[in-house]
Amino acid sequence: MAIILPELPYAYDALEPYIDAETMTLHHDKHHATYVANVNAALEKHTEIGEDLVALLSDVEKIPADIRQAVINNGGGHLNHALFWELMTPEKTEVSAELLADIEATFGSFDAFKDAFSAAAATRFGSGWAWLVVNAEGKLEILSTANQDNPIMDGKQPILGLDVWEHAYYLNYRNVRPDYIKAFFNVINWNKVAELYKAAKA
Repeated sequence: MAIILPELPYAYDALEPYIDAETMTLHHDKHHATYVANVNAALEKHTEIGEDLVALLSDVEKIPADIRQAVINNGGGHLNHALFWELMTPEKTEVSAELLADIEATFGSFDAFKDAFSAAAATRFGSGWAWLVVNAEGKLEILSTANQDNPIMDGKQPILGLDVWEHAYYLNYRNVRPDYIKAFFNVINWNKVAELYKAAKA
């Protein structure tokens, strides 16, 4: 059974004016679809390893060498984007009390967290992602990864991620990545973040 491109959980224009419909259409229907097609093609070469991308990317050394980078790039691209769509919503959501307390204890304040997360996104050279994760010690941590690498490759559970590849924002924000990062905070699905936080802490 092949990996399938998930549908967006909202309309292409639902996140406007923060993320435009044309960007969402290209991002989902073209970029994400390509990652799905490419990872399926790679996995077909080694059906014995299965299709559990979380398990595979959690221990990349077990992926056969001839498809390892393809699975990291495209399997990571699929997982990252499948999560990214769910981390955004046109609805207004609030940070859960439990997560907010942890954010404040870890970073000093919610504003300090926003600044640190935004800096991780803005300073990622080239293409990649910014993340809020729960690390192996159960602590919150902000980091960024290159390309389509996912924090699970380092034993960390992502609970919030922002795609800073140019295809995610260039039609609307051109080369002003900080404006896109600022806009992202208007569409974060804090209910989904809280769900992931609770699961990672369990």
